[in-house]
Amino acid sequence: RLIEANRVDQRVNRYETWDQLRAYCRLSADPVGELVLGVLGAATPARIALSDSICTALQLTEHCQDVAEDYAAGRVYLPAEDLARFGCTLAALSGGHAGQPLRDVLAFEVARARRLLADGAPLIDELRGRARIALAAFVAGGRAALDAIERARFDVLAGPPRATRARRLIALAGTLAERRRPSR
Repeated sequence: RLIEANRVDQRVNRYETWDQLRAYCRLSADPVGELVLGVLGAATPARIALSDSICTALQLTEHCQDVAEDYAAGRVYLPAEDLARFGCTLAALSGGHAGQPLRDVLAFEVARARRLLADGAPLIDELRGRARIALAAFVAGGRAALDAIERARFDVLAGPPRATRARRLIALAGTLAERRRPSR
C-alpha cells in the first residue's frame, strides 16, 4: 500500500472528495500504524481500525499545516468539494495570508481531524507500557498541531503552524489523563 501511495502521488495532485482523500490515506498513512501494531504483536482488526483513524487524522493534520508548500509543489490535499462548499478558490491557496474562505475550509478539516483522533483514541487503552505512551504521544502531537492551527486563526499560508515542545507535553499529559477517566 505504501508503494501504491507513491505511485498515486506521481499521478494524482488533487482530490475531488473526502472519500478520495481518505482512500489515499488508506494507502499512505494507515499502513504505518498497522506495521507498528504488527511489530508490537498487538495487531487485531479492531485495533487496526482504531489506528487507521489516528493515522488518517495525522495525515490530514499535516495536509492542513502544509497547504502553501503543497500548493507550491502543484498538489492540493484539501478536497475540492470542501473548497467549493466554503467558496474557496485554488488561487486563495497561494496568497501570503489565508482569506476567510480558506480559513473556513481549514476549520472544517481541523474539526474532521479532531473527530478522527477521538475515534482512534480508545486504542491507547488497548496498549500497555511504552507502546501506550508512544501512541498517546502521537495522538497528543496531532491535537497540539491542530491547536496550533487554531491559534494561528487557520492562517497556514504565513507558514505552517507548529506546536512547541511544551504544548506537545501538555497535550500528552491531557491525553493520558483523559484515557484514565472511566467511560460514560
